[in-house]
This record gives sequence, structure tokens and C-alpha cells, in this order.
Amino acid sequence: MSADPTAAGTSSADPDVVRRPYREVTDPRGRVYRVGESDRDILGHSRTIMVYLPWLAMMAISVFEYAYGSAEDTLSHAHGWTQGNTFWILSVWVFFQAGIAFPAGWLREKGLLTARRAMFTGSGMCVLGFLALSHLDDVWAAILGFGVIGGVGAGLVYATCINMVGKWFPERRGARTGFVNGGFAYGSLPFIFVFNYAFDTANYHRVLDLIGCYILVVVLGCAFFFKDPPKNWWPADIDPLTFSGDAKNAASLAKNPPAVRQYTPKEAIRTGMLPLMWISIVMTAGVSIFGISFQVDYAKEVGFGPLVAASSMGVMAVVNGVGRGVVGWLSDRWGRRSTLVFVIVVLGLSQFGVILAGEVRSESLFLVFAFLSGFGGGAFYPLFAALTPDYFGENYNASTYGLVYSGKLISGLFGGGLGSLVVAAWGYDGAYALAGGISMAAAAIALLLRQPGRAAAKTTAVPRPTG
Repeated sequence: MSADPTAAGTSSADPDVVRRPYREVTDPRGRVYRVGESDRDILGHSRTIMVYLPWLAMMAISVFEYAYGSAEDTLSHAHGWTQGNTFWILSVWVFFQAGIAFPAGWLREKGLLTARRAMFTGSGMCVLGFLALSHLDDVWAAILGFGVIGGVGAGLVYATCINMVGKWFPERRGARTGFVNGGFAYGSLPFIFVFNYAFDTANYHRVLDLIGCYILVVVLGCAFFFKDPPKNWWPADIDPLTFSGDAKNAASLAKNPPAVRQYTPKEAIRTGMLPLMWISIVMTAGVSIFGISFQVDYAKEVGFGPLVAASSMGVMAVVNGVGRGVVGWLSDRWGRRSTLVFVIVVLGLSQFGVILAGEVRSESLFLVFAFLSGFGGGAFYPLFAALTPDYFGENYNASTYGLVYSGKLISGLFGGGLGSLVVAAWGYDGAYALAGGISMAAAAIALLLRQPGRAAAKTTAVPRPTG
């Protein structure tokens, strides 16, 4: 399709969807927008379903990461594993869950992997991961089954869900991305309490097998309705050139203007902003994973009861998830970068707060800082997910965000496995102090982020007809 501003065509070759005329308009910076088609013209129904279905799928796979720490003691006793074994299983899972994002995105953008096929494949691999955790005593087999296969499966589901909502809501993605991303945390809440109160060596086979089946059913059910919008699609209720139309969307676009053009992954790297985002997410996600992995153990170490330990993780999971939605909404009003810096600073300060709570043996103070740690430890994910298409555009977002998110695979190593070595060498206080310092450094790096091409475009843009 020509990028000429007067180019026109008809929408969707899908026989079940009414074909509507569309046209492509070009803004003064040369970015092309496909306008004229509503979400109902393309999908046959409201695009809102592309918020709720990814949200449900994200809640289903959340048990992998956010409830795993509560199951570690029972798994160790059932399979004869050491604490280090269980930490490394999670670290390998994080590595592959994050690492699959870029290759999966590349395959999707090449047309070799549809959103539905990615979800179908991911759901099958997720159930295999839990079957491996349930039935394999050999730690290397469990690493392969749960860490590698389960990690790739969960990563396929995660990346597809995040990219889906970003593509369908290019004009106000912060709140929607945050809402969907939040499901990846608080969806684990029931399982945290199951693993703390109703999970033992007598029933662990049955519990883990049922969880795997639950993930399979939910993700498969959601996958049947997944569909990407056309390239360059823009919703009909707001003008992409003037931002006039819906007042809330216009206000969000004023704070978070769309990318000046559609950057390929290589071009995004050359701007220098993508590497900065990658470094920042490596550091921040490492601190978040450290908290997820060690908070329950730290609570028990300082003498807090099992209820406080489980409740602290439950608080972290709920606030982690709800906080993602809240900061997504705030970022539409404050601006993405400012909100990101605020969140990372909160995460860093909460690490020092956990040390204080342990020193004074205050359970209430511990829960307060678990609250703040949960908020900061999850809220940065949707901000990076929204910031990436804000800076580099939507057309290559599956692979570009995959590159940014791949920083988490490094985080998984030092947040979980290497974190256990730091705890062994320096104790919990030293490890939490190091985590707090890393967060502050990540916030400083986030302050350097700037939308590529925006300043230059203001001085060099030549107006073009818009059709």
C-alpha cells in the first residue's frame, strides 16, 4: 500500500468482517497513519475485548513467577532439592521467559507466527512446565521442563498479550497496558495462599497438575479471539495530525506524543535510547526479582510468623499488579518518563525500608515496605511496555519491545540465582542494601531517556498535505 497521503483502499480480507474504505495520511514528520476504519470494522466488535482477554491470559500465567517462592520449601522436600536448586530453576525460567520475546516478535512481524498460534503454542508449553515441576525429581530435568519449556511458553503468552494491547490502543496505551500487565502479578494471589497453607508433600502432584490444566484452558480460550490490527492503524475517534477529538485521549497524546516515525529494531538501537532502556530494565527487574525470590524467606529469617510471610507476598502480588494499572493511568497524565523515574525511586527506597523493618522486628512496618516494594517492583514493566512504542512506533513493537524486555533475562540471573550467593556472603541486610543502590542507579539512567527525533523534527519538519 502506498504511503501517499491520499492513498485509499478497503479494510480486512476477512470474509466475516465488513470491508470499509480507509486512507493513509502523513504528518509533517513523515509518519503514516491508516484512518477510516473503526475497531468494529476490523474485529466485528469493540476493541475493548483486546484488553480483557490478554488480561485473563496474563493472570493465568502469573502463578509461574509470583507464586513460585511460596512453593519452594515443599518442592525442596518433595524432590530432595537444595534451596539453591529451587532458586536456579526460577532463574532459568526468567531467562527463557524474557529471552523468547524478541525472536517471537520477529517471527510475528515476518508473518511466520500469528498471535493465535503463539498463544496456542505457549499454552501447551506452560502445562508441560508444571507437569515437569510435579513429576521430575532430577533437578536438571526440572530445569529443562519448568525453566526452559515453561519459560518459553509463558514468554510467548506474555509478549503476545502486551503487544496486542499496545497495537490496539496507540492513542492512550498507558492505562490499558498497565491493566493487562497487572494481571501478571495479582493473578497469582490465590496460589500464593494455596502454596503456603494447602500444599505439601502429600498432594503436590495433584495441585501442580491442576494448575497446569488451568493455565491451558484459560490461555487457549482467550487465544481463539486474538487478532492484530493492520499496520499503521489509528482509531477513528481522534485525529492523528491535530490530536483533536476525544478530550482524554488528546490530553494523553499531549503528554506522550506518538513516535515521530516507525523505527526498525536496528534503527531503535542506533538512537541510543533503546540501549538505555535495556540497561535500566536489567537493573530494575533484577531488584524486583530479588524481592519476589527472597521476601518470604527474609520474613521467616527475622522471626515473623508464616501468616505474615505469606501475607507480605500476597500484599506484594496485589500491589504489584494494581500498581501497574495505576501507574499506567498516571503516565497518561504525568508523562511516561517522569512516572517511570518515580516508580524506580520508590522501589529503591523500599529495599532500605525492609532492612529497617527487620532490624526493629516490626511486622506492620515490614508489610508497609512489602506494599511499597510490590508497587515499585511491578509498575515499571507497563511503563517500559508503553514507552517503547511511544519512542519507536507500533509497526515493529513486537520485536523492539522484545529487545527491551530481554533485559529481564539478565535480571533473572542476578536477581534469583546470584542473589542467593549475595545473601549467603553478605546476609539479607547486605543484599537488600545492594538492591536499593542498584535501583537508585537505574532511576538516574531513566532520567536520560528522550523520545528520538522529537526535538530535531520540530525544527526541520516540512508540512505535507494530509489528504
